[in-house]
Amino acid sequence: MAKLRVHNIESGPASSDVALGISGDTIAVSSDSLKLNTWKDSGGNTLFQSDGAGTLSNVNSGLSGAGPKLILSQTADDSSSISFTSGIDSTYDKYMFVFVTIAPVSNAQAFQFQGSTDGGSNYNTAITSTWFQAWHKENGTDAALQYSTADDLAQGTGYQRLQNNTGNDGDQCLGGVLYLFTPSSTTYVKQWYAVSNNYYHNEETNEAFVAGYFNTTSAINAIDFKFPSGNINAGKIKMYGVT
Repeated sequence: MAKLRVHNIESGPASSDVALGISGDTIAVSSDSLKLNTWKDSGGNTLFQSDGAGTLSNVNSGLSGAGPKLILSQTADDSSSISFTSGIDSTYDKYMFVFVTIAPVSNAQAFQFQGSTDGGSNYNTAITSTWFQAWHKENGTDAALQYSTADDLAQGTGYQRLQNNTGNDGDQCLGGVLYLFTPSSTTYVKQWYAVSNNYYHNEETNEAFVAGYFNTTSAINAIDFKFPSGNINAGKIKMYGVT
């Protein structure tokens, strides 16, 4: 078996490709230090591509598999809001926004969202929604399941509440998920629903079930999350596309 021991292998002046072996050959790499930013098959099709810093920017669909695909993750650090103004397009029919340990700066804050049809210049799309919740106090003195008429919207253009009265103690936060369907449709309204749980400011757990639709046939291409008063102290929101 032939052995090749070199420090660098470079392509010729007329090509950016380096070929190892010919058709029928088997190339064995015994080291773990083969470093490539782009990996292609014999037909020149990109299998995956890295940005050189460990992030894959291009993965062949045959390798990515089914299930949610992470599009963007944003971390709050005393932020006025978290906005997604790119990546919401016709690539996916369903989008999923996952809230991870979202904590407000101010006490007793309602987490809320709105959609935009102009890339985030305005968040004032008409919403019709329904809202109910279940709660249980930490000391066991109260528990209930109820519809909340104060939190639903009927063609409202303000922000839709997803959760109420999240506390700002060091251990208080909320988590949940929002699903948005066919945001790029120019034929139908845009359905969505959300489920979340928080640590209420008065020491209770509260699970909120919220659903509705953006009453527009224009494409929804941006989503904004915020508290009505005070910034988002900490937490992450991750946007996924679901095939």
